[in-house]
Amino acid sequence: MVTLQRYLAFAWLCLVLLAPGAHAHTPSQAPHQSFGMGDLRLESGEVIRDFTISYVTHGTLNAERSNAILMVTAISGNHHRLDFMIGPGKALDTDRFFVIATDAIGNGLTTSPSNSRAQPRMQFPRFNIRDMVASQHRLLTEQFGINHVVAVIGPSMGGMQVLQWGVSHPAFMDNLVAMVPLARTPAWTVAVLDASRQAIMLDPAWNQGNYTAPPERGIRLWRDILSFLAARAPEMYRDQFPNMPLEVLPWLCAQEASLINAFDANDWLYQTWAYEKHDIGATPGMNGDLVAALRAIRARTLILHGTVDLLNPEYEPIEAARFIRDVRVVRISPGTVTGHASAGGGIPADVDFLNREVGAFLRR
Repeated sequence: MVTLQRYLAFAWLCLVLLAPGAHAHTPSQAPHQSFGMGDLRLESGEVIRDFTISYVTHGTLNAERSNAILMVTAISGNHHRLDFMIGPGKALDTDRFFVIATDAIGNGLTTSPSNSRAQPRMQFPRFNIRDMVASQHRLLTEQFGINHVVAVIGPSMGGMQVLQWGVSHPAFMDNLVAMVPLARTPAWTVAVLDASRQAIMLDPAWNQGNYTAPPERGIRLWRDILSFLAARAPEMYRDQFPNMPLEVLPWLCAQEASLINAFDANDWLYQTWAYEKHDIGATPGMNGDLVAALRAIRARTLILHGTVDLLNPEYEPIEAARFIRDVRVVRISPGTVTGHASAGGGIPADVDFLNREVGAFLRR
């Protein structure tokens, strides 16, 4: 039990502290790159002006440009989000594949409310998951000259982008790997996201988005709602604090404090608006038909879901998989209950499981 407690404490610290890593590359990390696209027209008709997408690459693109894998990231995550699966001998084996790890619109590295000079803060236009996919498609085709990839892979909001890729560009990839995803955001998840937004917006320090310092009280409550409740399972707290449940309170306070500056509050608002409106059935040409959209997916698909996922309930992707023609559905690390954190990259058993399952899927 002591070993499990230590693993869980370390795992969650790794999971929630992933975001700041993108801002401080070490010599051993792939260099941070960006591609300016000019104006990015959104599905709504609005435009993000002076749009730049951020990314890193791992491995070498072959002469035929046929060994690329696209990685798309989770909400508030960045191009480091799946580092635990990238490298020689790992699932995304850089001796075989050229991995392009991207940053989503609104994550603070790609053009976002927090870094846009043309449309700063709440002047930024709202975007959706398909807009993220459109920006990634332009990166692949315009910057790299790639018109087909081995796979598109991502966790959480990344898994949602993965399924959207399969609908929007069904012939573009051989494989889809969607980790703890959603095909259509359910009411439960909408409620969780709205609560996290209200936590920020009801803090007077938020000041209609015009804060000069992070709205700390709102951020602490946002993190409690999402990072420490919805993204964890009750069993994780049971195993971490088996004898002294009240010890969770100082632990929570310390975790909140470490995350005050980890991700911009306005960026969070915008990404949650995209997250909650996600519905692949709303893809142009699908006429709002979720089942038709799922049946349009042509790539081999692997859906990996957690157990007791309180952010992206596992019933939703399991049900969606019934309508995907070539799909394998796998529960992450059976026998453990790690909820949405199962795809977080901090829990050794889950990391081993994901590398083994995804690696075997891509080899097949």
